[in-house]
Amino acid sequence: MTDNDTVAGALPVAARELVDVLAGISDAETSRPTPCADFTVADLLEHLRYWGPGLLAASPAGAAPADDTDLAALTERLGEAWGDPASWEGTASIAGSELPRSMVGRMVLAEFVVHGWDLATAANPGGGWASSVAGEAVDVLSGMAEQGRRMGAFGPEVEVPASAPAMDRALGLAGRDPAWRP
Repeated sequence: MTDNDTVAGALPVAARELVDVLAGISDAETSRPTPCADFTVADLLEHLRYWGPGLLAASPAGAAPADDTDLAALTERLGEAWGDPASWEGTASIAGSELPRSMVGRMVLAEFVVHGWDLATAANPGGGWASSVAGEAVDVLSGMAEQGRRMGAFGPEVEVPASAPAMDRALGLAGRDPAWRP
């Protein structure tokens, strides 16, 4: 399993990549379906806005301003906060559960990479978006996918060849079909 420092170092990169995807989404694209079952682009953006403040509050950096609705800025703050390996020490309360911060940081990376692909693919079908930290996401998802499935966060694993690109393997672990098209 990839160590916490390596995964923490991947978080600011994944955040910047997600911010780039967000910048490319137009209002006209918000009604499009996404590979995230039953979510439109607008629904997925709202999902990120909903969970982002809690994920930030779980870091030592603390809560986002209550009136902050800028998803790109929130994403950047999450990348910075969880990109500090010291943020991964101890536990934090999120969604009514006390979790190791190392687990929360890994969840943030999975959110950024998988939902970055969901949004990029919905906005630009066939565009072939891939995160530069997909290899780290494969490792993270390998360790959390089964629990995520039990909790309803991931669909059934999609079989992807071991020789497939890292992004495809990460998606398969998260229950996404890398060949999904609207």
